Amino acid sequence: MAYKNALSTYKETRVKTAGQGQLIIMLYDEAIKQLDRGLKLLAQNNTGKKDPGRIEQIGKAIMKTGEIITELMVSLDFEQGGEIARNLFSLYTWFNRELLEANIKQDMERISTVRNMIDKLRSAWQEISARSAEPANREVVGINIAG
Repeated sequence: MAYKNALSTYKETRVKTAGQGQLIIMLYDEAIKQLDRGLKLLAQNNTGKKDPGRIEQIGKAIMKTGEIITELMVSLDFEQGGEIARNLFSLYTWFNRELLEANIKQDMERISTVRNMIDKLRSAWQEISARSAEPANREVVGINIAG
């Protein structure tokens, strides 16, 4: 029990102290984890006896991912984000539509496509976060345009 409490406290502290980029990466990580879980369960269902309990677990994993994507959608800042925010909103909307259809049809290919696209977005955010975390006091080399 003490381990679970310590782990819960660690996770809560990690979220509370994370920067915005890290929070987005955490959301992507959880979405990928849920889709991987859904894909694994779906593969088990496709190779063996269909289990109603497993189908429910697949649905929960996909729905949890949809909730994460919706959270990402509502966190978009269209004023500062401009075209990038609008494009992400469209992409997130498409993700949710695909996941809804994939859940209904138990379509591994659609789930995999969304999972892989989320992973690419995660990698891009990871790169952006790493760049913004670089020391600000490094020497900037440029061209003197003053003459």
